[in-house]
Amino acid sequence: MLEIHNLSVFYGEFQALFEVSLRMAEGETVITVGPNGAGKSTLLKTISGLLQPRSGTITFLGKRIDRIPAHEIVELGISHVPEGGRLFPQLSVYENLKVGSFLPKARGEAAATLKDIYTLFPILDERKKQYADTLSGGERQMLAIARSLMSRPKLILLDEPSSGLAPRVVTRVLEFVHRIKSQGYSILMVEQNVRKALRLSDRAYLIESGRIVKEGPRKNFLEDDYIRKAYIGL
Repeated sequence: MLEIHNLSVFYGEFQALFEVSLRMAEGETVITVGPNGAGKSTLLKTISGLLQPRSGTITFLGKRIDRIPAHEIVELGISHVPEGGRLFPQLSVYENLKVGSFLPKARGEAAATLKDIYTLFPILDERKKQYADTLSGGERQMLAIARSLMSRPKLILLDEPSSGLAPRVVTRVLEFVHRIKSQGYSILMVEQNVRKALRLSDRAYLIESGRIVKEGPRKNFLEDDYIRKAYIGL
């Protein structure tokens, strides 16, 4: 589904990613692990077209996407939920969700998609008339993720969905992600709560200083002594 080969990305003269290669199959949930500033968010921004790579290729469903604008990447079926969600605070839950159905195909299916979202996540149905800025932190994050589903994506990029949330709320948000996974969506996620995120992932990549230093199935990461000490705290 997604193939990244030897991707190098710069901010001016600063190199953020060094020949990164990554692959994802349809229906997989993949987590990227690593310290702050390692390049994880940069990777997601580059996939979604917000940043242009200096070199390397990104192929999605057989099509090169590393040189096309972000709106065309959305049309191909990639939805990016940035850290913090970036909701419209003075719009209601319902209005924020409707904003997500801006693509022509998504508009035609918006009513059915909205019904599916409310069925999966009843709390959003209960809150649909509330302004987004009156929601709790966890509810706002759920809304941001649900809004991304309104475009009917094939691949969802999640950047730190639990950032800034209390531990009990983190569990709730990641349960929300698990429900999406169970619907067959492909998910590439950056997440600071490595232990909980690994439990719902199929595979993982460790990124340090802009380089992939380890990749493998969830089990290998959960059993790796370095990962356990450095990122899981065991």
